[in-house]
Order: sequence, then structure tokens, then C-alpha cells
Amino acid sequence: MRTAIASSILAIILAFPICALGAPMEPATASGQAARTIVVSGSGEVSAAPDYAILDFAIETHAKTASEAARRNAELATKVVQALKSRLGGKGQISTGGYSLSPDYRQHPGDSTATIVGYNAQNSIRVETHALDLAGPLIDSAIAAGANRVNYLNFTLKDNTRARSQAIANAAHDAQAQAQALASALGVKLGRVLKATTEAEIRPMPMMRAMAANVVSTPIESGQVTVPASVSLTYAIE
Repeated sequence: MRTAIASSILAIILAFPICALGAPMEPATASGQAARTIVVSGSGEVSAAPDYAILDFAIETHAKTASEAARRNAELATKVVQALKSRLGGKGQISTGGYSLSPDYRQHPGDSTATIVGYNAQNSIRVETHALDLAGPLIDSAIAAGANRVNYLNFTLKDNTRARSQAIANAAHDAQAQAQALASALGVKLGRVLKATTEAEIRPMPMMRAMAANVVSTPIESGQVTVPASVSLTYAIE
């Protein structure tokens, strides 16, 4: 009886062989052979007029003591915020982008040590608005009120859903055309799509960083923003 049971178990094991765990499995054909594939990558993009502006202004002050540097910075920041609010007229929002307070050091010649000679306070103020025509006047107002630097000005899309979808579609068409051309050149026929991946992101129009002394009655043109996308397709070959 035990011999009969052992023989049955052995027969089951032989009928269902165990595969190696963790081994990657490729798509297989009906005959059990790995499927032949073509992998292509396509790209596409869409240009659109921006509808949103993001500006960041820096206020930097120096003083002998940390408290004095912070006090001067706070006074200037208050003036800059008031000027920006007055210029915006409710057509945007203002927020603090960052704040830091750190020592200023002086390196002694021929010595590895440094001495604290003062303190540096930096405050950044961020402005977001749909009123693109206010970008130049906002820069002028901020600098006139005491801002030392324009960290950046970006024109972008508040909602890029439609542009992103179109860019992905353009990239997919590009990938399809490449796959068809490759299949024709190889004398094979494309089958179904086995895998598809995509990436898309908005590319804002950045403006150059400017120092306060270099900005006078600032003219600003928003231009166009670009939404690029890439699509990777894996086709089976029939």
C-alpha cells in the first residue's frame, strides 16, 4: 500500500515540474517559445499660451547683530508685501517662500580660522497670479519697495491636463509610426501592444534672475510654454 502511494506522489511531481523562483518570464507563444517583440519610443509636445505667472523676490539685509539684521529684513519685507498687494489689487496671492538668518564670516589670511563679522537675513516672497500683464509692474514695485533680487519669474499653465493629454497622443502616434516603419523594414507584421508607458511634464518659460540695480521699468513678454511627452510601446511580432 505504501509503495503504491509513493509511486502516485512521484508521478504527480514528474507531471508538474517546479519552475525556478524569481526567474523573469517573457511573453510566450502557443508553442511555448518566447514571443518576438519590437520596442519603440516616441516623443511629442504641445505649445500653449501660459495663463499663470509665478514670481519670487529676495530681500537680503546685513547687520552687526542677528537681531538687527532680522529687524531690517522684517521692515523691508513688510514694505515689499504692501507694495505687491497694492499692485496686485486682489488678482493673485502672496506667500513667504523661505527665510534664513546666518552669520557672515571673514577669513584671515594665512589662518584657517574665521571670525563672525555680522549677520545676514534673507527672506523670499512668492507671488502667483493669472494677470500676466502685471509681471513687469510687480517687479518694479517690489524693487522700489526694497527687494534686492528677483530670484525667478516663470510663466506656466495653471492646469495642463488638456495640453498633457495632447502631448501624450502626439508621442503615441510617433511611436506607432516608428514601429510600423521598423516592422516594414524587417519584413514582419505588428501584433498587439504588450506594454505601454508614458511620461509628460510641463516646461515653463523661465525668466533670467535679475539684481535690483539692473532692473528699470521692466518689459515682460510671456511667450509660449511647452508640454513635452514620451511614450514607449512594446509590440508583439506576428
